[in-house]
Amino acid sequence: MHKDERARGEAAARRGDPAGTSRTEDHLSGRLLDGRYRVGPRIARGGMASVYEAVDTRLDRTVAVKVMHPGLGDATTQEDSFARRFVREAKAAAGLSHPNVVAVYDQGRDEAGDGTTYLVMEYVPGHTLRDTITKEAPMSPERALAILDPVLSALGSAHRAGLIHRDVKPENVLIADDGRIKVADFGLAKAVSAETQHTATNGVLIGTVSYLAPELVVEQRADARADVYAAGVILFELLTGTKPHTGETPIAVAYRHVHHDVPPPSSVVPGLPAYVDALVARATTRDPSLRPADATVLLHHVHRVAQALHDGVREDPELVADLLPSARSVDGDTTPEPVGSLLAQAPGLLPASTAPRAGTAARDADGERTSVIPASAASPAERTARRPRQGAAPAAVAARPGPAGDHDGPDGHGDAGAHGPGRRSRRGLVLALVVALVLAGLGAGGYWFGWGRYTSTPGVVGLEQAAAETKLDDAGLGATIEEVHSDNVAAGHVVSSDPRPGERILPGDDVTLTVSLGPEVYDVPDLAGLTVEDAEQSLAEVRMVLGRQVERWSETVPKGRVIRSRPAFGTDAAKALPVDTAVAVVVSKGRKPIKVGSWAGRDAEKLEKTLEGRGLQVKVVDTEYSDDVPQGHVISHTPKAGSTLYKGDEVELVVSKGPELVTVPSVRYSSTSSAVEKLEDLGFKVKKERASIYLSGQVAWDTEPGSGARVRKGSTIILYVV
Repeated sequence: MHKDERARGEAAARRGDPAGTSRTEDHLSGRLLDGRYRVGPRIARGGMASVYEAVDTRLDRTVAVKVMHPGLGDATTQEDSFARRFVREAKAAAGLSHPNVVAVYDQGRDEAGDGTTYLVMEYVPGHTLRDTITKEAPMSPERALAILDPVLSALGSAHRAGLIHRDVKPENVLIADDGRIKVADFGLAKAVSAETQHTATNGVLIGTVSYLAPELVVEQRADARADVYAAGVILFELLTGTKPHTGETPIAVAYRHVHHDVPPPSSVVPGLPAYVDALVARATTRDPSLRPADATVLLHHVHRVAQALHDGVREDPELVADLLPSARSVDGDTTPEPVGSLLAQAPGLLPASTAPRAGTAARDADGERTSVIPASAASPAERTARRPRQGAAPAAVAARPGPAGDHDGPDGHGDAGAHGPGRRSRRGLVLALVVALVLAGLGAGGYWFGWGRYTSTPGVVGLEQAAAETKLDDAGLGATIEEVHSDNVAAGHVVSSDPRPGERILPGDDVTLTVSLGPEVYDVPDLAGLTVEDAEQSLAEVRMVLGRQVERWSETVPKGRVIRSRPAFGTDAAKALPVDTAVAVVVSKGRKPIKVGSWAGRDAEKLEKTLEGRGLQVKVVDTEYSDDVPQGHVISHTPKAGSTLYKGDEVELVVSKGPELVTVPSVRYSSTSSAVEKLEDLGFKVKKERASIYLSGQVAWDTEPGSGARVRKGSTIILYVV
């Protein structure tokens, strides 16, 4: 068992600024669990685990991560049951879908790290019921029941699903900033079955001792009625600001839970209606068979008491008798049962018309004999009826009529006090009665104008608007509607009420209901053509933010302006996005420059296709003979290499026609000198050689290449002479 101070740890999860608990950095802060959850500061520490604020990097939302203390999750240790129970918490709570239960999102083990076992839960900014008790208790019964209502609703949902919480306490009741109440930490939750009627921790009780039901301490047995007992103790705290049983050690507190009844709240805060005491007695009776079967049944009783308070009923003997647990006893057992103890502490709790008389035995509905209520437990009216008045005659002495028709007193002298002290006594009695009536009238008027004419605001947070209006109408109140966007409350459901649940309000007045419009969503605006600054301002107007900026070349959008957004404007992906959505933009770098390379010598046709593919225009401005550049290749271009072009610019090419060719003329029978001159005039080089028939060498005979051949200008022609 853990002391109450330590018990605050696990319940403070999902809170924005837990009272008395400062956020602490430790070795887990900054780690990335399972590659997904970025661990932030520690916000609570308990006996089994610590709770951290974290960010789900995949869904970009704040969550609460509970991490088991090192060693408790080690499968080789005796504490393996803690790890199994830790995993069971995730499965148990994840199976509950209720607006008053803290949601469980994920559970896992960081195998890539040190094997840390963790649980991911809903993050609820706000405070705990413990903080509310510290600041507000003792509080009015109306306020206390309005707070307890959603707690019992959550527990009832768990009980219907076959789950018991087993650690119900104020630290595990979270109150969000918007007024929603949620039950957290199903760490001790377990499915109810024949095998689970005992603790699953090898006989070690785990829980907060101030809220442990007697059967948990004595028999280590738990069912839904253990949660009912804890809820009853919480109600006692709300009403009185104190715990019903205290002690120097946890064992001492547990002993008192086993051997002493929870006292009536009116013994601490006088003036509470008797049926409020009876409600606490019913929920916290030490005999579990006399408690409500589960939280749903107790919630029904709470609604009955709340209705009585709403109607201004101060005394309701029938409701008291119906709520009080029947007092049972076993033959031979002389230990007073809870109801006897309760009545002994508060003699006026049970009206005389319904209380068993001292020395008698009553029987409950199933015929079992109930315990004998001692004489001290009788109502004041019964004790007054049984006690003889001072100076009165015994019942056997009869009054005798006097001579004048008057009745003699006990001494036989008639009404001796008609003109003596008896008359003064009657006058004093009348005066006292008048004073009492005046004071009662003043008190009733003060109560009416200061309290009695008021009713309390019912709890409607989390209900649909129509259901909330119906509930207010049933309570005699009107409703005015205000609408706000909410990321946490579904559209059409109540986010908060003014006045808050349990606060005083005059019948017929209006309660302002703040109804959720659902998440605030917007469409991505058209950002194309805007500067980055203007795009950021346009996004701010729809409560979005400028995200990543990617630069791209654009031939149509000037440099520094937005080309498009991601998600793209007008698409389904760009519609109905929540606030603070980051919108990425593609920003123009201006026209893309094209560097002019050294294109001389390249095939003109291929180059032309390449440049046109890059958006340039190509024009052949000239063709020239070239002995160095093959035909069809580029001799030169404009602009020259190293220049910068843009799409649409023109490139001028000079293309080679290849080397210049000359036709070899016929020189046969010409003189040798004339033939040489003729060939050289055409640009040939001439080499003379003797023909096969050689005479004097003065006459040309033939050439090689022969006449008519086309050869490059400047080629060597062999001239054969005879």
